[in-house]
Amino acid sequence: MPPAPPSAADSSAAEVAAGPADHGPDVPLSRQLAAGGAPSTRGSAWVWVLFAALGFLAGQVLAALFITAIAAVNGHLGSLTAITHLTEPPTWYVVSSLLGLWAGFFGGAWLASAVRGTKSLVRDMGLRFRWIDLIGIPIGIGGQFLVGLMYLPIAQHVHNFNQRFNAPSQRLTGGSHGVGYVVIGVCTVVGAPFFEELFFRGLILRSLARLFGDLGRWVGPALAIIVSGVLFGLAHAESLQLLGLATFGIILSFISYRTGRLGMNMVAHASFNLVAVAAVVAPFAIGTRVLF
Repeated sequence: MPPAPPSAADSSAAEVAAGPADHGPDVPLSRQLAAGGAPSTRGSAWVWVLFAALGFLAGQVLAALFITAIAAVNGHLGSLTAITHLTEPPTWYVVSSLLGLWAGFFGGAWLASAVRGTKSLVRDMGLRFRWIDLIGIPIGIGGQFLVGLMYLPIAQHVHNFNQRFNAPSQRLTGGSHGVGYVVIGVCTVVGAPFFEELFFRGLILRSLARLFGDLGRWVGPALAIIVSGVLFGLAHAESLQLLGLATFGIILSFISYRTGRLGMNMVAHASFNLVAVAAVVAPFAIGTRVLF
């Protein structure tokens, strides 16, 4: 007697396990989720959101611990409070805080994949690159100039606008010189785009896309893109820069949703930050209205 044909459920399970075409690097996020991509259910998406919150909080705690540990090694523990309030803190302080924050970001994404994903961080977060992702370079550079244009009507109504607007960039890079500045530059142009995109466009955007998926063909994706972009802006805790950061965050989320991966928006994010780093070195050539 010939074996019974496989059921629809068995076929679906086998397709997901084998890795269907709808999980490929050129497939929009909506199709990946429809094909069972992680997070595969609303319940899993809520767990991802939980890991995102825990990852963000853990990043804050780890940043404080790293700063304290390095301060103790350098003999600056007694003056740590004063260093914290400097407008241009030293390089070791900036790097320690970034490494702690990024450890939390990476940990949240890794746990989400391991606990409620396929256990493949690359697959679950869309961590893929292609040559076409170099289109992100003009997107990132254009994003800086778009932000500058957005603030033109606002600048004249804000006292000391340029000084206040550039304060975060100055705090990040102003206390570094020589090798220290190179280290900060690498962290800003390479580290920040990788870990922030993994967290905001990998973990958070995919969670929200699954949670909002039942709200309609356009409403759900739009909400996921907007909310993840705004959360990206809020996470920087800069009130004056919030509008520009949220706008660029929405652009990055849209790119990731359409491509189904993180490559292009990581390149765009890196280019965006590179303009900011270059502007600190040569503000007369590039302009001062820049964000990180």
